[in-house]
Amino acid sequence: MIPSNRVKKVKFIDSKMYEAYQSLKSGTFEEKELAAYLDRAFNDLKENPLVGINLPRKLWPKTYGKHEITNLRKYDLPNGWRLIYTLEGNEVEIVSIILEWFSHKEYGKRFGYKVN
Repeated sequence: MIPSNRVKKVKFIDSKMYEAYQSLKSGTFEEKELAAYLDRAFNDLKENPLVGINLPRKLWPKTYGKHEITNLRKYDLPNGWRLIYTLEGNEVEIVSIILEWFSHKEYGKRFGYKVN
């Protein structure tokens, strides 16, 4: 459990990911809906960064190696969407860093699961 006195933040891995999130807000109905799901997830992460499922290192796709992360977590969004993030922190704060989000089918492909 994370001590309640630690500051909890959410940020994006890079500006490209942030811009993708912002563009959802002015997109189609489905994109706006996804943005709302993400907003809810971000609020949950600010309350409890451990809310997602910890993914064992042996399951990590090689693409995440470029980020030099030490942990990888998955947050299940509505309608089969998945949010992938990592945590960084110190005694004062803990930061949930958003790496990407994708549909269940895209998630399956990325993580090497058989997808119908």
